[in-house]
Amino acid sequence: MGRSMAGHLLAAGHPLTVHTRTRSTAAELLDAGATWADTPAGVTERALVVATMVGYPQDLTDVILGPRGALAAMDEGTTLVDFTTSTPALAIDIAEIAATRGVESIDAPVSGGDVGARNAALSIMVGGDAVAVERVRPLLDRLGTTVVRQGGSGAGQHTKAVNQTLVAGTMIGLCEAIAYARTVGLDPATVLESVSGGAAASWALTNLAPRILRDDLEPGFAIKHFTKDLGIVLGECARAGITLPGVELAHRLYSDLTAAGHGRRGTQALIMAIDTGAPHAREH
Repeated sequence: MGRSMAGHLLAAGHPLTVHTRTRSTAAELLDAGATWADTPAGVTERALVVATMVGYPQDLTDVILGPRGALAAMDEGTTLVDFTTSTPALAIDIAEIAATRGVESIDAPVSGGDVGARNAALSIMVGGDAVAVERVRPLLDRLGTTVVRQGGSGAGQHTKAVNQTLVAGTMIGLCEAIAYARTVGLDPATVLESVSGGAAASWALTNLAPRILRDDLEPGFAIKHFTKDLGIVLGECARAGITLPGVELAHRLYSDLTAAGHGRRGTQALIMAIDTGAPHAREH
């Protein structure tokens, strides 16, 4: 997703400096005119806006707050935009530390998967100072079709937790529906054609159900990352004193798939845990 997002900014004419843990993953961007930096700190030279997108909160801590992290080299008056799905508490900590350096920090996790990233059609959930958000809105608008500021630092991450709660329930329902259709002898493709125009319609039904039906479990968004996201949701629930049984179930099912070696498959691979008649489920 990050590669596609960076490509949109480059195509829009913005000078771009990039750093990834494995340089080869940035080859396409470098061929298109991006400049390589050997460290996250190196990305910040002459940059007015620094954007990050990594897998896990610990990665984010290293990339932003580490000794060679981006924040260590950012100039006063610049803006940090983090697209990672992380914890609200870490977003707040980064913003507070950034403020001591005169840097504005915005948490802006995204939803839409590989399709949304490629099509610049992401939903971007934003937390941070309103003036700072408006300053970078032209960049955000280049990446997403829905860009909404939710409040101060951490609000974007809380909103992403809401998003992942909705996705968790939808994915269980989608896979159970396909399993039911198969079990009673219906053609799932025909069934989904019927239900996709009614109240059951969803992004997952449109984009992920066809992948399931053709046994394509390659990631648009990997199970291992979704499991991490649901763990964040459950952690926030514990702090808020609430219980979300649907999220708990989804987290358990996805954790089991990760433990079984399927963490790199797409979230639609949940069908393996629900439909024992599916090809990959038989293999599992």
